[in-house]
Amino acid sequence: MTFVVGENCIKCKHTDCVEVCPVDCFYEGPNMLVIHPDECIDCALCEPECPADAIFSEDEIPEDQAEFLALNAELAEIWPNISEKKDAPADAEDWDGKPGKLDLLER
Repeated sequence: MTFVVGENCIKCKHTDCVEVCPVDCFYEGPNMLVIHPDECIDCALCEPECPADAIFSEDEIPEDQAEFLALNAELAEIWPNISEKKDAPADAEDWDGKPGKLDLLER
């Protein structure tokens, strides 16, 4: 099983989760993070660290975000690994909780 970064990470991109991951399975895109499903050890340390509540256990992904399981796997193969916390975007709080952000995903 794996954890999955969902839609609310788009344009929020907090990296608190990266700091606690013992296996460095996070990958960073221009405006979102993803988790590599083959590297995640299902430790659950990242989920409570996300201030945007954008991380879900694979079996608890909201129905309307099911596509993010495949999206995380796809993008983790092409984006660079991130293992240290960075500052969130200046407007991250403005984007937190806004629906329909998938169209804003930058690859």
